[in-house]
Amino acid sequence: MAGVKVFAPATVSNVCCGFDILGYPIHGPGDEVVATLTDKPGIHITKITGDKGKLPRKTMKNTAGVAAMALLKHLGETDVGINMEIRKKMPFGSGMGSSAASAVASVVAVNHLLGNPLTKWDLLPFASAGEQIASGGSIHLDNVAPCLLGGMTLNRDNDTFDVHRLYTVNGLYTTLIYPHVEVLTADARNMLSPNVSLKQMTQQAANLGGLIIGLSKGDLNLIRRSLQDVIIEPQRAGLISGFYDVQAAAMDAGVLGCSISGSGPSIFALSKNSLIAEDAAKAMQAVFTRQRIESDVYISPINMDGAVVC
Repeated sequence: MAGVKVFAPATVSNVCCGFDILGYPIHGPGDEVVATLTDKPGIHITKITGDKGKLPRKTMKNTAGVAAMALLKHLGETDVGINMEIRKKMPFGSGMGSSAASAVASVVAVNHLLGNPLTKWDLLPFASAGEQIASGGSIHLDNVAPCLLGGMTLNRDNDTFDVHRLYTVNGLYTTLIYPHVEVLTADARNMLSPNVSLKQMTQQAANLGGLIIGLSKGDLNLIRRSLQDVIIEPQRAGLISGFYDVQAAAMDAGVLGCSISGSGPSIFALSKNSLIAEDAAKAMQAVFTRQRIESDVYISPINMDGAVVC
């Protein structure tokens, strides 16, 4: 096989009450990796587009390169040579899982070139190895797992890759809006208090349980009641200008819930159908427009496929 192209989608993580453990992908935007065999052993990043020159070209400093090399070493195929072109088609630092998407696309591409010796689930540790360098050395699966596997995923334990796909009621749509403001993931994480009250912990756990039950039963009212974040959102909302106005506009449009995607600044809303998702998109974008903040908006059902070979 001469070459392969893989698409890895943007993701919504945390999903209100599931900080660092819940996530799901949408159908667009996303990153692409094009991989081709070469005679020179190892992973070689030959080209990156869409990053405005910000991403490292050195293999072991790039999320895609690290992930791909980890997979080659595991398979004992370090004598294989692969050239890799990375096409960034979504903003990074946006709360949409950009670094995870590059890592995921790279391992799916390498696995495909080698004849698919591993399943998608088997690729999870290697994709996460790439994401680790973007998150300061710690393992976070709330973007990587849904981007790779598709559907809404819950990671019960990062260290053992104890990840589960949740049943999700059909018909749910996401509105994801990315305002053109910068929120650094490190800053968003560092501002979080290590102290949580017993009342907050109890309510957040109840919301998470309610959301999972609501999704499994198709109980939209329970989903609506459960899409509440009483711990993380109050601490991070101030990083996004007009966040509560955007949230209120989405709720007035009839969405089931609305909160920050990942570390932000992107904001997501979950709706029971595409019409409400479209109304919410207009209302949310109008709030940013009044503040003279440009924004991009995406409307999509939950992506059940994850990363795919194109």
